[in-house]
Amino acid sequence: MKLKRFYLRYYPPGIILEYEKRGYLRSKSIDLFDLTPKTNPDELVEEIRQSEPLITECRADQVKQLILRLQQKQGQKNHRFCFFKELKAHVLPLTNVAFDKSGSRLITGSYDRTCRVWDTASGTELQTLNGHKNVVYAIAFNNPYGDKIATGSFDKTCKLWCAETGTCFHTFRGHMAEIVCLAFSPQSTLVATGSMDCTAKLWDVETGEEVAALCGHTAEVISLCFNTVGNQLLTGSFDHTVSIWDVASGRRVHTLIGHRGEISNVQFNWDCTLIVTGSMDKTCKLWEAVSGKCVTTFVEHKEEVLDVCFDLSGQLIATASADGTARVFSATTHQCLASLVGHDGEISKICFSPQGSRVLTASSDKTARLWDVQSGSCLQVLDGHTDEIFSCAFNYEGDTIITGSKDNICRIWY
Repeated sequence: MKLKRFYLRYYPPGIILEYEKRGYLRSKSIDLFDLTPKTNPDELVEEIRQSEPLITECRADQVKQLILRLQQKQGQKNHRFCFFKELKAHVLPLTNVAFDKSGSRLITGSYDRTCRVWDTASGTELQTLNGHKNVVYAIAFNNPYGDKIATGSFDKTCKLWCAETGTCFHTFRGHMAEIVCLAFSPQSTLVATGSMDCTAKLWDVETGEEVAALCGHTAEVISLCFNTVGNQLLTGSFDHTVSIWDVASGRRVHTLIGHRGEISNVQFNWDCTLIVTGSMDKTCKLWEAVSGKCVTTFVEHKEEVLDVCFDLSGQLIATASADGTARVFSATTHQCLASLVGHDGEISKICFSPQGSRVLTASSDKTARLWDVQSGSCLQVLDGHTDEIFSCAFNYEGDTIITGSKDNICRIWY
C-alpha cells in the first residue's frame, strides 16, 4: 500500500487517506470525533501512527498540520445570525426547501407543480423546473456534488434535473401513488423514493431505470435515509415499522418493530452503527444497525415526536415534539443532556449545526429558534414569518440558515 494524498474533512472532523493498493486507488477515513481545540496534536498523531500503518514517521508532521487546521476551524466562534433576504418563492404554498452543500443555491418545492432554484446571496431565481403534473413535494440536491436535483411529486413520478441548465434528464415512473420522500445515495449513483403506495424504489441516476422495488411495508413510506457508505437504506412507514434494506440486492435485512404509532423520521448515524427513529407514539428509539435490536427508548416527550436527527459525529441525538419542546440526548449514555423549552407551538423540524454546538428548531408558533446544545438555552429567536415554519436548515459551513413557512416565504439568515 502506498499513500498518495490527504483530504481534510471538517464536518465531522476527520482525515481522508487516498492510497494505492495493487494498482487501484482506494480511500479510507480517520475519524476524529473526539477532537477538541484542547487536544494535544502530538499525542494524537502518535495515537494515529500506532493504529494506521499508512501514516509513517515522515508523514507525521503533515498529519499534525491537518489536525491543527481542524482545531482552528473548531475554535471559530459561533456568530449571531441576522435576517438577510426574503424570497416570495411561489404563488401557491411551499412544500419543502433545501440547500446545496455550500449554501450558495437553494431549491423550493411548491403546490404550483414546480421546483425553483435560487441564488442565495442575491435572491435571484436561477431556474424554474417545470414538468410535473401535480404538487412537487420532495426535493433534494445530490450533495456534495450539487450538479443534479431530484423532485418527487404527487403525480407519482420523480424527475432528475440538471442543476445548472434546468434540463430534465429522466422521469422515474413506477409508483402507484404520491411520492412523499426521496434521497440521493452518497455516491450520487442512485435515487431512492418513498411513496403512499407502501413501497420504496431505487433508480439509476445514469440510465433512469428502476433498480429495485422495496416491497414489504403495509402503509405509506414517509421517510428514508441512506447510510454514509451507501450500501443500506432505511425506510420508515405509517405501519409503525422501519425497514433496513441492502441496496445491492434490494433485500430487507431487518424490520425494526417496537413503535406503537406512525414513524415520523429515520436516520443512520455517521459510522452506520446506530439508527434513530421518531414516532407518533411519543417516543424516540435508538437501534443497533447490525443486529436490528432496540438499544433504548426515549420517553421524555408528552406528545408525538415529529422529527429526530443525529449530529454529524453521531454522538448526539435531537428530538422535536408536538408538545412544543425539543430534547438533546447522548447516543452513548442515553442521558437527556438538554431540554429546549420556549416555543409556543409544536416543533416539526430539528437539525444540528455542522459543528454540533447548536440546534435549530422550526415551529408552528411562526418562529425558528437557535439553541446551545450544552446548556439548552435559547440563543436566538428567528422571527418575521407570519405563519407556521415547517422547514429549516444550515448550509455545510453552518454560517447560513434557511427557513420555509406556510406564509409562502423563505427567509435567509446570515
